[in-house]
Amino acid sequence: MLKTLPTLALCSITALSLLSTSASAQIKVGVVASSTGPVASVGIPQKNTAALLPTTVAGLSVEYITLDDASDPTASVTAVKKLISEQKIDALIGPSGSPNAMGVIQFAAEAGVPMLAPVGTASVVLPMTEQKKWVFKTTQNDEIIADALIAHMVKNGVKTLAFIGTADPYGENWSKVVEALALKHGIKVVANEKYQRSDTSVTGQTLKIIGAKPDAVLIAAPGGPSVLPQAALVDKGYKGRFYQTHGAALQDFLKLGGKKVEGTILAASLMLVLDQVADSHPSKKVAADYVAAYEQKYGQKPATFGANVYDAGLLLAAAIPVAAGKAKPGTAEFRAALRDALESTKELVATQGVYNMTPADHCGFDERGRELITVKNGQWTLLP
Repeated sequence: MLKTLPTLALCSITALSLLSTSASAQIKVGVVASSTGPVASVGIPQKNTAALLPTTVAGLSVEYITLDDASDPTASVTAVKKLISEQKIDALIGPSGSPNAMGVIQFAAEAGVPMLAPVGTASVVLPMTEQKKWVFKTTQNDEIIADALIAHMVKNGVKTLAFIGTADPYGENWSKVVEALALKHGIKVVANEKYQRSDTSVTGQTLKIIGAKPDAVLIAAPGGPSVLPQAALVDKGYKGRFYQTHGAALQDFLKLGGKKVEGTILAASLMLVLDQVADSHPSKKVAADYVAAYEQKYGQKPATFGANVYDAGLLLAAAIPVAAGKAKPGTAEFRAALRDALESTKELVATQGVYNMTPADHCGFDERGRELITVKNGQWTLLP
């Protein structure tokens, strides 16, 4: 059990907490989670999960220093700089939001600190660059999820598609991926709209989409904002099929959307439908163990986004012994060795799927990291 220390002040960052196993931990891991603000539905389970990560690896104690960036990309930068300069962290988990993560990559890279990003957008690792070689992504890349969605569209006769996504790295990368895959499979994108995560109305975008008369609509947004366009389209009388990305994979989507999200199809990890997945799935036991530990500590099931942080812990736990055999924790040499070990990860079974990292692929998921899921009678249901 990790010990919670008194709250500290950090510029504009709110509700900062310091989780520690001991004052003299040999390995320090920074965790930046948006446990307040618009991305809190994602950040809260991620912050909570930090308390479940291993505090001893290969005989070395591990300290997790957890900061809340209040969903603000500027505060994310402040937090990461503080963790690097003052805490001398060996690795970073976070931040929660895609714009937040994109904004801190340069600082992690400049400091030579491996960064495990529990965010949706593939832009944190693609295209690979000298800076992004320090980043490892613990959610499925957009292409893997999009492949499953487009395949379902083709199978079900979708010929025209409207896209609406958030005006940030998450939505922008999804727009590129969807345009390319749709073209490849003979689906015409008849509308491509954007909106802000903080918007409370998308009337203009909704009217344009309805006017384009698409067979289906694909919405790309993380967390609660994924509901807004779908609810607006239903209210305006749109009768076509709805698709969502793995950004909508949380119980709040069902609660906020109600009957308006019935029949929605998305591709996401097995975490959403764990009880419905075959026992032979390699990740089922790991995911079940995580859910049980989270429930025991917090009295409720975790959102799938928490599992992205849990997987970051599993990746570090596998890489630390390798790195520690080459250099002393707390040194630049150790951090470099840790980066190399993460990049060499092979067949690591985790909650979301199985990781196989390469120099070109710092996500590492394959088809074992996704399931086709629909909303049926207000519940997530595995598609046959």
